[in-house]
Amino acid sequence: METKTNIRVLIAKPGLDGHDKGAKIVALALRDAGMEVIYSGLHQTLDQIIQTATQEAVDVIGLSIMSGAHLPICEKLIRMMKDKGLGNILLTVGGVIPYQDIPALKQMGVAAVFPGGTSFEDIISGMKKLFE
Repeated sequence: METKTNIRVLIAKPGLDGHDKGAKIVALALRDAGMEVIYSGLHQTLDQIIQTATQEAVDVIGLSIMSGAHLPICEKLIRMMKDKGLGNILLTVGGVIPYQDIPALKQMGVAAVFPGGTSFEDIISGMKKLFE
């Protein structure tokens, strides 16, 4: 299988979380690594995230969540993606993610989890591994 070279990523900040410095820096790192990155901005609803992902024909939605609500947000978004027939788009999540929550996120269908402190190199290689 050939590795995908033009990965399109939507970086999204769901809900009322107003901390986006990390999301913007990760977006720049992914862009500098050759990925096409769309940053949706703060305070996005899950419907807005789905709409943007569809319009932009992304391969990956990368949620940045600092609020601690990563489990219910990811569960609801995955359900919405399935309902909309978007099973071809991968979901990743980063931010304040306790390590004990990673297995539950993976079990519900999150493709990759990048807790706070994950290096840019590990995020980039983790994103690329999704398409190998």
